[in-house]
Amino acid sequence: MDSKTRIHEIAAEKAGIIADMNQSVWSYAEYGYKEFKSAAKLTQVLEDEGFQVERGIAGIETAFVGTYGSGKPVIGILGEYDALPNLSQKAGVAERCPIEGQHYGHGCGHSALGAGAVGAALIVKQFLEESGLPGTVKIFGCPAEETGFGKCFMVKEHCFDDLDMCFSWHPMDGNMCFPRSVAYYKVRFDFTGRTSHAGGAPELGRSALDACELMNVGVNYLREHIISTARVHYAYLDCGGDAPNIVQGHASLLYFVRAPRLALCDEILGRIKKIAQGAALMTETDVKITVLGGLSDNIPNPTASTLLSDAFIAEGGPDFGEEEFAIARKFLAAMSEEDRAKALAAGAKINGISEEEFAKRPLNTAVIPYSEKFRETLSTGSTDVGDVSYLVPTAQFTAAVGVPGTGAHTWQFAAQVGTSIGDKASVAIARAIAYASAMVYENPSLTEQAKKELLDETHGKYVSPIPDGVKPGEGM
Repeated sequence: MDSKTRIHEIAAEKAGIIADMNQSVWSYAEYGYKEFKSAAKLTQVLEDEGFQVERGIAGIETAFVGTYGSGKPVIGILGEYDALPNLSQKAGVAERCPIEGQHYGHGCGHSALGAGAVGAALIVKQFLEESGLPGTVKIFGCPAEETGFGKCFMVKEHCFDDLDMCFSWHPMDGNMCFPRSVAYYKVRFDFTGRTSHAGGAPELGRSALDACELMNVGVNYLREHIISTARVHYAYLDCGGDAPNIVQGHASLLYFVRAPRLALCDEILGRIKKIAQGAALMTETDVKITVLGGLSDNIPNPTASTLLSDAFIAEGGPDFGEEEFAIARKFLAAMSEEDRAKALAAGAKINGISEEEFAKRPLNTAVIPYSEKFRETLSTGSTDVGDVSYLVPTAQFTAAVGVPGTGAHTWQFAAQVGTSIGDKASVAIARAIAYASAMVYENPSLTEQAKKELLDETHGKYVSPIPDGVKPGEGM
């Protein structure tokens, strides 16, 4: 029996385990670096299936690596399982309905991400057992992708140094290669002033809140003068209190600075620091600037991406049936008329059917093949998979867990990934990653080709975006 067919069979055998992982982690919905139940669930599955598991790697309590096999090639698979705040939502419900007592939700689908990644490792293990081929599979549990850049700390601690190739995936609304993505820095600005009675003696006060306001105005003017692919976001961490009649003596801002390369982030951040210092001068306050961390841009490796694309096409997209389409139709109906029209047009085109037919089955099942356009297309989102991609030839694909046009980081996304839609997408990508891995074990020379491509891209240069002395979870 050929490896493609056997892997498809093994995936079917493991489908229940994969679905259970998605449902369990989805129900836990834990924030970055606090994914204790989620990590425990995934590591228990790995140990039950015969993996050697090391917990707490890179000094992160919820990070782990599961290993099976021996010798080369060594293939890594990346899994995530952190949730987002304010996105609690009942599964399958198409109107806003948070789960009572639960603050976090899997609005980026990381419950399925972890399930699919571990599922892929389970399939690869059985393939290696049955084939007798040399090779090692490592499944990495990577915490805090959303705001804590867990993989960057893991890279800094050399967790991925022995890998020959690496595969990952991300839940989205389609089945395709994840394009290039941007780097970013996460920076905190703490202003300190002097309190006073705002009515009786305002001249004695020095307002830290004013300094924050002036800084934000200055950055707004800066936005016109940075490259169009850069992004600068901010949030108030501290507004100085809730009493207007007290001049605020402390206030803090958190900034994300995104750009296509980390060096460009450095340039923009340097200008933002000057604005912060200027705001402090204008208000006679002090500012403390702390770079909490960051992550690098993502580099899709051509050989690894072609392998994963070919494997995904060969193994097929998610096996959605009427149960999943019925759920999806509820979310399609809940969309605005404009968004619904866009979803139908996009889905019909991708799947090669009419809009009327797609309205009956509004989930993408077709796989879009990898092409060079994915290396040229720039996503203005970010992922810490990028830091791994600087050291190891890496491919990351997406799989559909929701109706086209369902944005990530929304309660609608969380509601769909927590159903059998998320389960079946996880199974589909697990068998694709497993088959891509099998092709590497069967033809190890592919890793040398991929490594040459990576060297041509990076020239062997990588700069960690994590400042020395910064610890995982600081500033979250």
